[in-house]
Amino acid sequence: MSARAVVPVVVVLVTALPVLGLCIAQALGLGLRRGRVRRSDAPRAGTWTWWRRAALVVVLGVVGLTPTVAVTQAGGARVGVQLWFVVDRTGSMAAEDWGPGDPVVRAPGLAPVPAVQRLDGVRHDVVSLAGDVPGAFYSVVAFADEAGTQLPLTDDATAVRAWAQTVTQEVTAGSAGTRRDRALEVLERSLRDAQDRDPGMVRLVFYLSDGEQTADEEPGTFASIAPLVDGGAVLGYGTPAGAPMRTYDGTVDPEADYIPDPDDPSRPALSRADEPALRQVAAELGVPYVHRDGPTSTADLVADVDLDAVAADGRTDVSARRDVVWPFALAAGVLLAAEAWTWARASSRWRRRR
Repeated sequence: MSARAVVPVVVVLVTALPVLGLCIAQALGLGLRRGRVRRSDAPRAGTWTWWRRAALVVVLGVVGLTPTVAVTQAGGARVGVQLWFVVDRTGSMAAEDWGPGDPVVRAPGLAPVPAVQRLDGVRHDVVSLAGDVPGAFYSVVAFADEAGTQLPLTDDATAVRAWAQTVTQEVTAGSAGTRRDRALEVLERSLRDAQDRDPGMVRLVFYLSDGEQTADEEPGTFASIAPLVDGGAVLGYGTPAGAPMRTYDGTVDPEADYIPDPDDPSRPALSRADEPALRQVAAELGVPYVHRDGPTSTADLVADVDLDAVAADGRTDVSARRDVVWPFALAAGVLLAAEAWTWARASSRWRRRR
């Protein structure tokens, strides 16, 4: 049991303690005075009146503090699915080694590569996964040189498709190096907020990236958010052999120049997918790693979502506090009735004497 303190504790103490002290002092003093005069045959009505008033002060103080008890309502939280898409928008996601594009030679000495970007695979898979879980809530967290929520949790699947159709790589000139944990802080905050609001929801995280890291900092671990994640997958794009990437200045240009190799500007730079890093992220999150090399079905990635199991594991139970005032209010009513009766008797006697 705890107190909700409808009336501030300080106000209760400042108001009740002096009155309580006065009542106790009167009761003790009156009893002592009468004990000296009459001993065993002394009337005790006055003493008990002050003790009753002291009890009334205590009960009213407890009512002001408003005691509460914890209660649990089984199945009180809503049940559903929430999907987070954590999308890599760095320049490496423009590498042209995903999907069923016609193989072409992009530069002398390079092996033929498909002319479809890794980011095209992301677009396909985001839309496909949203369609695989209709009626869910969706959120998109994207990262490049910075991370941010580009789509807050919404049940509007068309908003997800609209985002996927318009997402682009970062502007090449503003690239500040790739870190695969760039979205970790934003994702954790979003997951915790969602858990606090809707503890009964199933939370799925899909991390879509090529795993490449060019920044010098050691990446952080996703293990800290694993308890917040019920499922999902890490989806990998690209090949270990790598592929060139076109520059991007904010406008879509299919014939834009390739990003040059910093060691040999006469050749395009190659971005190589880092599958071991992606497998590590998957292990930290406690979800499977899946390599995506074409626009195949994603239904099997969400096939094991079981809302009945979630409802049975207790997370849909809602904990709350319930006020327990009525016993003390009832006691206060009885004491007030006794006080009124005492005053009525005293007034009647006083009128008869006059």
